[in-house]
Amino acid sequence: MSIRRAATTIGAISLGLVALTACDKPTPLATVTVGGKSVTAEAVDKCYAHGKLLPQTIFEACLTAAPKHHITVGLGDKVRIGVDPKLAKKGWLIADGTQLVTQELLKDKTYWTLDSATLFTQQDPQTGQSAPVKDVTLNIVQSGDLTGQKTYGIWKIKLVRAK
Repeated sequence: MSIRRAATTIGAISLGLVALTACDKPTPLATVTVGGKSVTAEAVDKCYAHGKLLPQTIFEACLTAAPKHHITVGLGDKVRIGVDPKLAKKGWLIADGTQLVTQELLKDKTYWTLDSATLFTQQDPQTGQSAPVKDVTLNIVQSGDLTGQKTYGIWKIKLVRAK
């Protein structure tokens, strides 16, 4: 009886190890927290090269990809963004679509706070008038610079303005 249990245990462990080796490596995580609610995302599909630079064409496609995750944000709420230390090591920045939100490279920082009122207000380039928007796509970009030339990955989370 004990030999049968030992064989079953060894078989289960072997199958588990085989299953783990077949999996892709997980990407570092990015989390957005508003009040008591949080949403965590892995990098967008094919938008993380595990430490290697993304080709420019893939980077541009990743910027326009639809986010899989969203969180509702009230006007005036603080939007807190946290990233995995592996992501922060090379540096990262935050963009609203393709517009930079952070004016500095956040190197070795794992946390950043934004004001939702500024995120949900966009300026019309023709008239200069500010207008509220219903949602914003945050692109959390692992990058070695502010130009987008040294990009390693993109995480996306959609912020939806509460009614």
